[in-house]
Amino acid sequence: MTTAFDSITVAGTQLANRIAMAPMTRSRVGVDGVPTELTAEYYVQRASAGLIITEGIQPSVVGQGYPFTPGLHTAEQVAGWRRVTDAVHAAGGRIFAQLMHTGRIGHPSLLPDGLIPVGASPVRAAGQVFTGAGMMDFVTPRELTGAEVRETIADFAAAARNAVEAGFDGVELHGANGYLIHQFLSPNTNKRTDEWGGTLENRIRFAVEVVEAVVAEIGAERTALRISPGNTYNDIDEPDPQPAYEALVKQLDPIGLAYLHVLETAAHSRETTLALRRQYSGTVVLNPATEGPTDHRSLALIEEGVADVLSFGALFLANPDLPARLRTEGPYNTPDQPTFFGGDARGYVDYPTL
Repeated sequence: MTTAFDSITVAGTQLANRIAMAPMTRSRVGVDGVPTELTAEYYVQRASAGLIITEGIQPSVVGQGYPFTPGLHTAEQVAGWRRVTDAVHAAGGRIFAQLMHTGRIGHPSLLPDGLIPVGASPVRAAGQVFTGAGMMDFVTPRELTGAEVRETIADFAAAARNAVEAGFDGVELHGANGYLIHQFLSPNTNKRTDEWGGTLENRIRFAVEVVEAVVAEIGAERTALRISPGNTYNDIDEPDPQPAYEALVKQLDPIGLAYLHVLETAAHSRETTLALRRQYSGTVVLNPATEGPTDHRSLALIEEGVADVLSFGALFLANPDLPARLRTEGPYNTPDQPTFFGGDARGYVDYPTL
């Protein structure tokens, strides 16, 4: 029987276990988007994960949606991430960069040179976003032109090339949580009538072509995709998500990606997960929805074959040595929610280990 503590080969590299650190925005880098020594310390502390997936990293200037988030589109950012990856590898860890273009989720005050957030269509998200000046309403994004869609795809490919230069073992494309790739997938945010919208086949085109462009740049074995079918976060509405995601996975399966990362947002989404699991022949990483806490009790999903790898978010944030704690079934540190975003070392690198 396969367990969460057995090794697995991903991206041509043998991972020590099947426990991944899920991507989590922490908003703690400088205004220039360059990781700091504190960033390196944070990830090194968690190097016992079979795989670390970083916080979302913007592939371009306009892809930034939150304050103090890192990028991978300047030489300084690449050098900063190289310090992080070198330190993680020295500690025996493996690390993927998550490339996250937030699309319409953001605010002009976070962007330079008069830029405003862009999206699949000019549909404003309900709600507010945190900025340096506090919470502010989302704005109506500027719809990407056909040429700009192609430029955005090229931005993802360039950022993936930069990630490899920075020493990452691979990249995960963020197609979940209501950000740009998800905005093209969802019918309530994609109102286009050109080749990038309208039909189901056109709505999945952007995700497929971003994947293909990144694969052409760095190879399929170093490319992954995260999806969250039916996720309503950031004002997404996918009333019947399964057909679109089955169509997406059907196109992706022959490519031979490093893995497919599925984020569940409710217990009823397990049906969709299982359908995609049956359809996808490669490695599946699952961030599961559970009725109780997501802890050692979730490890049975590996033994049952629901997923090949499990990713943990807040529990990994609060427990740098999470694989050891899962093996002993606790105890677990409690995540300090007020320190999740922004700030200094407190709530970032000061959680105790066993």
